[in-house]
Amino acid sequence: MFESDDDSPGRGRIRQPPRPGLRPRIAARPQASILHADLDSFYASVEQRDQPYLRGKPVLVGGGVVLAASYEAKARGVRTPMNIGRALQLCPEAIVVPPRMPEYAQASSDVFAIFFDTTPVVEGVSIDEAFLDVAGLRRVAGEPRAIARELRVRVRREVGLPISVGIAGTKFLAKVASAVSKPDGLLLVEHGGELDFLHPLPVQRLWGVGPVTTKALRAHGIERIGQLAELGEQGLRPIVGRAAARHLHALAWARDPRRVESGRRRRSIGAQRALGRRSRTPDEIEAYLHGLTDRLARRLRKADRACRTVVLRLRFDDFGRATRSHTLPDSTDHTETILRAARGLLTAAMPLIHERGLTLIGLALTNLDDADPRQLTLPLNHDPGPELDTALDRVRTRFGSSAVTRAALLGPGEGLSVPLLPD
Repeated sequence: MFESDDDSPGRGRIRQPPRPGLRPRIAARPQASILHADLDSFYASVEQRDQPYLRGKPVLVGGGVVLAASYEAKARGVRTPMNIGRALQLCPEAIVVPPRMPEYAQASSDVFAIFFDTTPVVEGVSIDEAFLDVAGLRRVAGEPRAIARELRVRVRREVGLPISVGIAGTKFLAKVASAVSKPDGLLLVEHGGELDFLHPLPVQRLWGVGPVTTKALRAHGIERIGQLAELGEQGLRPIVGRAAARHLHALAWARDPRRVESGRRRRSIGAQRALGRRSRTPDEIEAYLHGLTDRLARRLRKADRACRTVVLRLRFDDFGRATRSHTLPDSTDHTETILRAARGLLTAAMPLIHERGLTLIGLALTNLDDADPRQLTLPLNHDPGPELDTALDRVRTRFGSSAVTRAALLGPGEGLSVPLLPD
């Protein structure tokens, strides 16, 4: 009922029909025609492609933390984002290479060109993965499995990278299938075999099941998706809450009505900076916040977007996290306006930072709107114009993001800027 191009061991067939009184399962589309294509260990694979001596060896991409690890390193227990020192304890022979973001961005662009040459219905998830809907291509390109095989061949031949592809009738199942097929595999979940494929898998394969939820489920003896499905929504509520119970129960019965949406714009953008475990002064922390604000405001203006809500994200030395947000009266792409809101959130959080230490600071801009036309509000006060922001954007576009920077960032710099899909 499901097929794979790799040598993964087969899984037993489990049939769990809905119990009386449960809502009927929403069937997947009649054909498995949604592809989830996911590049394998993307940054590390690019390094192994460009530097032949790295092939077949454990490779770590990063500086203070592991941004990507090759499968040879993952086999030794290395994960992302792990401290480099800890990763080298697990895999002493690993080769650490600095990230080369322009090369990763170009590789992503080349792969996405193949995606769009395969089908016009492509929904990018990140720079190294996307959903593709190939339902309408049977007469011109063949069955979904043949299309997926050709896509993998082209990515390997034209870009030089391995890619795993899952095929199913829903986005959720296609993503799970690609993960199960890794590395460098292809797995098809046929219509009618969704539950046979899904129910033997561990509960961590469900979207929304992280370490905390996994621990709660295991405390109740729930290890596999089939067990969760059999428990039912009512039985899950005391364990994970009403909303999560509804979500997980639907996924456990392969219910996912979402379509592949091409051209959908982001609802939020964000950036973050890892600080390590060294104590930082308030001035240092504020300087990092300035850098994040500059970076995100440039992205807003480049995409002709404006935001209304500013979100500050903090990770503490005890691994706890906190989020603070502020909604502005009007949408804006003005750097100083966003910075004022972010600094206010940081000032309010400083007592907590002093108490618990800070290892990561992040900023997100949400409630995004198109920048123009924008509703004018009364009173019509004279706010700062966009001239300075526009001039700085032009300089940085021509000469690089570090051509003009804040004085507070001259030492530490703006930090690593990862390649992203268009905003």
